[in-house]
Amino acid sequence: MMDVHSSTEISETAHMLPPPPGTFVDREELIQHVGDFAVSQGYVVTIKQSKRDKIVVLGCDRGGVYRNRRKPVEESSAEQSRKRKSGSRLTNCPFEAVGKKDDGLWVLTIKNGTHNHEPLKDMSEHPSARRFTEEEVFRIKEMTDAGLKPRQILKRLRQSNPELLSTPKHVYNVKAKLRQGNTNVRNFKSLRPEKSAGRNNYLAVIEPSWRQCNPVRVPNLIGGRFVDSLSCASIEILNPASQQVVSQVPMTTCEEFKAAVFSAKRAFSLWRNTPITTRQRIMFKFQELICRDIDKIAMSISTEHGKTLQDAHVDVLRGLEVVEHACGMANLQKGEFIPNVSNGIDTYSIREPLGVCAGICPFDFPAMIPLWMFPLAVTCGNTFILKPSEQNPGASVMLAELAIEAGLPNGVLNIVHGTNDIVNSICDDDDIKAVSFVGSNTVGDSVYARASTKGRWVQSNIGAKNHAVIMPDARVDSTLKALVTAGFGAAGQKCTALSAVVFVGSFSQWEDKLVNHVKALKVNAGTEPDADLGPVISKQAKEHTCRLIQTGLESGAKLVLDGRNIVVPGYEHGNFIGPTILSDVTVDMGCYKDEILGPVLLCMEVDNIQEAINIVNSNKYGNGASIFTTSNAAARKFQTEVEVGQVGINVPISVSLPFSSFISSRPSFVGDLSFDVRAGIQFYTQIKTVTKKWTDSLDGDEISLEIPFA
Repeated sequence: MMDVHSSTEISETAHMLPPPPGTFVDREELIQHVGDFAVSQGYVVTIKQSKRDKIVVLGCDRGGVYRNRRKPVEESSAEQSRKRKSGSRLTNCPFEAVGKKDDGLWVLTIKNGTHNHEPLKDMSEHPSARRFTEEEVFRIKEMTDAGLKPRQILKRLRQSNPELLSTPKHVYNVKAKLRQGNTNVRNFKSLRPEKSAGRNNYLAVIEPSWRQCNPVRVPNLIGGRFVDSLSCASIEILNPASQQVVSQVPMTTCEEFKAAVFSAKRAFSLWRNTPITTRQRIMFKFQELICRDIDKIAMSISTEHGKTLQDAHVDVLRGLEVVEHACGMANLQKGEFIPNVSNGIDTYSIREPLGVCAGICPFDFPAMIPLWMFPLAVTCGNTFILKPSEQNPGASVMLAELAIEAGLPNGVLNIVHGTNDIVNSICDDDDIKAVSFVGSNTVGDSVYARASTKGRWVQSNIGAKNHAVIMPDARVDSTLKALVTAGFGAAGQKCTALSAVVFVGSFSQWEDKLVNHVKALKVNAGTEPDADLGPVISKQAKEHTCRLIQTGLESGAKLVLDGRNIVVPGYEHGNFIGPTILSDVTVDMGCYKDEILGPVLLCMEVDNIQEAINIVNSNKYGNGASIFTTSNAAARKFQTEVEVGQVGINVPISVSLPFSSFISSRPSFVGDLSFDVRAGIQFYTQIKTVTKKWTDSLDGDEISLEIPFA
């Protein structure tokens, strides 16, 4: 779509050309395209006919048939009035453009591209230039409610926009529409003068219309615009502490998904050719904006997920580290060069973007996981379709708003919502070249099998059961602190939680001290400043965790600390589970075999370190394991023999820094390349090798079929 600078002056080279036909994401984008192009050519379009979900017909608006027309002497005023009503301002110009919806997209055709009048030399002459923008309508409403008169309102509007051409009559008309509940604004952006800095600052504080709904209806992001889904099916997002409705997530329709893919595919050709330094600058600005709004993002995470504000801040910060690393993409996305591999022949390799990539996110890290994915992908030159968790999409939408504010072009990042159907659509779409997934085993295995079968590149981090091995010589205080933090942080709802603790020797010498440390944790709503442990994300998650606890007890485990019946004052209906500890757990129990994702610590006993290593290695999940010991020999043995992707020595496992690596192993990860920055860049790019031959002579026409490297 053409970018036309806002200006009231029309170029002298305007030739009244019709807009180029094309395909567009939605009706509004098509109308905007025609309107912007028309202004650059010296005419204005208006809607002649519209069936919102099927067709829109655009004609040329000359500004009114009867403007500056003299009243014939021989005609009576009644007859003249009758003719005025029956006439049409559009009958004078034959120009007509038609937009039709076809398979979810809008296709523009030009039915008649000719005009029978001269182009406008000054767009301010046209009445359309007197239309108010959306933020101006918003201000008119505010000032009307405050009791200001139209002339006073107009005076204040002109303070921020001196080139405003509207009159008090236009303010009266807007007030009349507001009284009728109509706040729609018909406005082509190119009809307006450039906005001043003051106007931009005012616009920045205006809440988007979808945020003003109660409850908020989470939009799709398609082609750079946040648009409400036409789907009737939606999921209510509840605050896990209070059960109040936070927002509604509509299930993106098939047509909307196709529009998102089309938008990403269309944006790719321009974005891949954008200089890498420009892409880096956008990431620098994105990083700055995340830091500015980190408190808002953390509050959104805590409200939707339930984790404490401190945990939510860490969630954002760990993702922010990836954004910061992506700012150095020029040094990371390098190829190789070998000069003169044969006489006059050089060869080199370059890393090129793949095209449209997609990311499917879980609920446990609402900010970090999306930031693992799209900043790297788009800085490499790809375009991206993000599907946040349907349980807490708020942080992803906020990050997308910041990315657009940072300068990410329209269509480079798109957001869709849904469950199984949308995941299947991502795996099946031929225009999507790579899929990143983090989530449960069942879905992760399905995504890998389905997408890889169709030739997609896939990286998939799935279920986790992380172990901590406690040696008898471990330092007590630091070990207990690590167990409590890693076992109960974020209510155990994270893939890095230490849920299984293997004590080499007796657990009894640790039991009382561990219980005392755990009892000191304060359970409360995550948004409360003194909370150490928040609720789990849903009632279903609470029921799942309680069911696994009961299964363990029925299998012979001992209940050391029971948090199932906790009640938090003021949040009696919340999904709270207090810290829970089970001992005498064995590897054949259901509570050990399954991923709990709750604030539950499973304690086991073995006689020696080799038995502990065998337990870790025999578990089907290979995300990570830690050992706590003062023995270098024990630590080295553990590090060498344990078969997991992440190893901690006297520290819990955690998300590694982006210049390191984060990888699971065995069934906890499927795919070829992990999510860390170095491997991530390899995942989101493909290598192209180029061999060039140079000759000293410019007039040689000889053709040689000899293989140069023979």
